[in-house]
Amino acid sequence: MTTARPDTRTSTHLSTRTGAVLSRDALHGSLGSPAMGSISFLNEVMSRFPDAISFAPGAPHTSFFAEIDTARHTARYLRHLQEDRGLTPEGAERLLYQYGPSRGLINGLVADALRTDQGIDVPPESLVITVGCQEAMLLTLRALVASPADLVAVVNPCFVGLSGAASVLGVDLVPIDDAVDSGGTGDGGDNTDGIDFAQLDEVCRTARRAGRRIRALYIAPDFSNPSGGFMDLAARHRLLAVAEREDFLVLEDNAYAFTAEQPGALPPLKALPGGERVVHLGTFAKVCMPGARVGYVVADQRVRDDASGRTVLLADELATLKSMVTVNTSPLAQAVIGGILLEHNGSLASLVRAKAALYQRNLRLLLDALDRGLGPGTGAPAGVSWNRPRGGFFVRVRLPVVADERLLERSAREFGVLWTPMSHFYLGDGGDRQLRLACSYLDPDTIEEGVARLTRFLHAVCP
Repeated sequence: MTTARPDTRTSTHLSTRTGAVLSRDALHGSLGSPAMGSISFLNEVMSRFPDAISFAPGAPHTSFFAEIDTARHTARYLRHLQEDRGLTPEGAERLLYQYGPSRGLINGLVADALRTDQGIDVPPESLVITVGCQEAMLLTLRALVASPADLVAVVNPCFVGLSGAASVLGVDLVPIDDAVDSGGTGDGGDNTDGIDFAQLDEVCRTARRAGRRIRALYIAPDFSNPSGGFMDLAARHRLLAVAEREDFLVLEDNAYAFTAEQPGALPPLKALPGGERVVHLGTFAKVCMPGARVGYVVADQRVRDDASGRTVLLADELATLKSMVTVNTSPLAQAVIGGILLEHNGSLASLVRAKAALYQRNLRLLLDALDRGLGPGTGAPAGVSWNRPRGGFFVRVRLPVVADERLLERSAREFGVLWTPMSHFYLGDGGDRQLRLACSYLDPDTIEEGVARLTRFLHAVCP
């Protein structure tokens, strides 16, 4: 008996063919937006200059990964499913191996932690567990922006994850200037407003005159990415009052609040009077494990169907959208995060304390190194200044020259130091003479040497 040989003519023919060439104009316009290319550009530069010290990525410090034991965390969550929720061992394992509910599995644990740690008191059903905070942003934008008349205001400069999601969805953004003090080189200046309220009022009036409306405002009130902006308590109350008066929702990004000198000293917007207008966006990437890709959105607003009179939660609508985007967040990834929460008695306060201390140390070392290298009396080039945030991962530096991608290439090639052009974060023009320094994942010696290289670079390029 002879065995038939597989017909390889098709695969051979295909392997020698050139791929179809598509016109960029025939693809979605978001693919050409600056926000979409920012991260890939920085990754490409880092790969070409592996010996350069990089102040570009705002990644967690790798020393904390030694604490992670995914098997132990998962086992702890499985035990919770059996002991606290009454599942059999087989049923608990099946829950992690199968597709899961779009809303999530660990909603109750996350709701308890939010109540304990941040004073956000909401029922578990008002949460959706998402694939990182990025999906939370995308789902929320998709749900809230119903027509071309709807606009979303953002504090400018803006996190590229939000502006990129808006670009993908075709959502029109309106920039509102932030209020970061240029700070100089030692005046202690930092942002205590976070937003230009006069401009926000004018944007709302302008939208109404044009027959449009501000549907929501995106803001990170605690040490924002990229500018390090921070809102004091009075400004938080003022923003919620404006949201009530102008009838928009506030999208609160809470990724960096835990890095404050006194975590929890200022409540999140969601925990304040008027917080019913706040959709709270969170992530476990910085406080637990970025590779798990677990975030969440708190959306306890009521949604009424005018035809039926039925009322549901906004979270219900977001879960419906999620079922058509990612179906569900990985149950195994949720189990790891759930296990970490259970091991810490439902609170992340003790877990983040050591991490906040390290990030505070790194920020202090970065600012001190800038003072010594570029501060008054050092002979530094005129026009170099920076803000002095009290938390977060980022410092914004202003220059007397254009800090574009060409200058970044020179910085990496000739001086061995990388940073992020702030223009990547601006809607429209802006930030062309600014750069962002991230210090979160670096060690003290690396920060010191990186600033020394940056100092030599600025002496070379600044007039």
